[in-house]
Amino acid sequence: MKLIRELLRLQEERGFLSDDTLREVSERWRVPFYRLEGLVSFYTHFRRTLPPESTELVCRDVCCAMAPNHIRMDGEDQTLEYKPRTDSGTDETREVSCLGRCDQAPATGTETTVEGHRTTLFPHLMGVSPIGEKCDPRKSGVGPYETIKQLAHEVDRLKRTCIDRLSAAGLKGMGGAGFPTGRKWEMVAAARVNPPVVDEYALVDHQAKVARKYVICNADESEPGTFKDREILAQLPHLVIEGMVLAGLTIGAERGILFIRHEYAQERQRFEEELQRAREAGVLGDDAAGSGGAFDIEVFVSPGGYILGEETALLECLEDKRGEPRNKPPYPGQRGLWGQPTLINNVETFALATAIIHHGVEWWHEQGKDGFSGLKFVCISGDVERPGVFEIPVGTTVGELVAMAGGVRNGKTLKAFLPGGASSNFLPADKVDTPLDFDAIRAAGSMLGTGAVIVFDETRNLFPLATNLVKFFRNESCGKCVPCRIGSQRAVENLEAAEAGERTFQPSILEELNETLEQTSICGLGQVALHPVISMLKHFPNEADV
Repeated sequence: MKLIRELLRLQEERGFLSDDTLREVSERWRVPFYRLEGLVSFYTHFRRTLPPESTELVCRDVCCAMAPNHIRMDGEDQTLEYKPRTDSGTDETREVSCLGRCDQAPATGTETTVEGHRTTLFPHLMGVSPIGEKCDPRKSGVGPYETIKQLAHEVDRLKRTCIDRLSAAGLKGMGGAGFPTGRKWEMVAAARVNPPVVDEYALVDHQAKVARKYVICNADESEPGTFKDREILAQLPHLVIEGMVLAGLTIGAERGILFIRHEYAQERQRFEEELQRAREAGVLGDDAAGSGGAFDIEVFVSPGGYILGEETALLECLEDKRGEPRNKPPYPGQRGLWGQPTLINNVETFALATAIIHHGVEWWHEQGKDGFSGLKFVCISGDVERPGVFEIPVGTTVGELVAMAGGVRNGKTLKAFLPGGASSNFLPADKVDTPLDFDAIRAAGSMLGTGAVIVFDETRNLFPLATNLVKFFRNESCGKCVPCRIGSQRAVENLEAAEAGERTFQPSILEELNETLEQTSICGLGQVALHPVISMLKHFPNEADV
């Protein structure tokens, strides 16, 4: 962590990382120059040349490409064409991957120097959609961190309460995989610490030489259409902190880490302010909430890259390595950060865990509708009147969520939707009555994934939009495994050639590539990279008449 933090600090201070800067770090930290080159060439946020005084960043991914003032429809072909502003007053306009502001599409930001530091400014406000009315104990008059205060004095009771309630509630991980949360906490609690790691990557970080468990909150949501964790951090940071502390005391960890994308500077500030309040309340520190055990939380800013949302790539980054996924097993709960048992959940999972542990299992089951249990934070974007984040009862249908968002934009009818973000399968409008639930969405032919619904109206040609999604995964591939690195590029070449009329579209090639990527890619990125176009062809075969 120390090395990447130092590189980020120097870049913020100097604007970029020159050869002289890297040599300085190499000599001062006794780190080989090639290792620094390996880091700065991998992470997208690092720059090797002096940037212009001001750069306008324009998101190129699907939700922003669909925004009315960001595209032009050329006749019946409805070809997507980016139209960056030319009157922004900046020296350069640069297209970038998803900025996590799909509800405010087209998302833009200005990278500039403020008071001697290089920073990125976003013109949008936080907290546009108020959330947390049901799950937040404070909304019902409960004092801050009351759940921890009630349980922390008897750690064995706290451990049993947390694991039992999460297991009985059936809470699943909300980052996409859907692994049972109670089972994960229980497994990491039962795991023994391992001998400290000693290798060249550990030399600059003292934590590598300590045998202890870790709790990590993954706040690196970087998938097009996904921004719910951003709003939870902005509006409900105390729930996330409380969930991390409860997890830490349950598994016997001393350190917690919030791993947050660098574009979420405002949300990071909100979280850090709440961390300070938690410390003042005695919730964090050497005697966390009076439990007799030490637990504190620090914030680590991601150096950039969608792949870092994959938990083992995230761990590699924290260990000052290139963020490439690890082979599994072993899993992070066995050998995670610095080889120690590590509990990793995303922002929403920690927030909902706090609610369940506080309110109880019966309350949780009562929150669902039509036979379902619990609450869910979902985000919706694309062709709807009011994109945003909603706290919904599990069992709410896609159609009901669209209605909450004001309906399909401009009174048009629904054509298709992605129920779980860019990595989920397209579903047609006749699936709109499907409940937003892991099993129900799977039965319908897709996945709930990140809980991010993207809506497409009747006028949309889905071929260029599916191509846009495949390009995203191609761009964000870490390149570690050949199937993902080469297969995603071949798929994009095939799609672009068909769009340009250079060759007849051959879906069989994409189907063969998809099968290869599904079976041989190391991580989930490669395994789902072609799903958008394959599912589009399944439900809308005529869209391929390019």
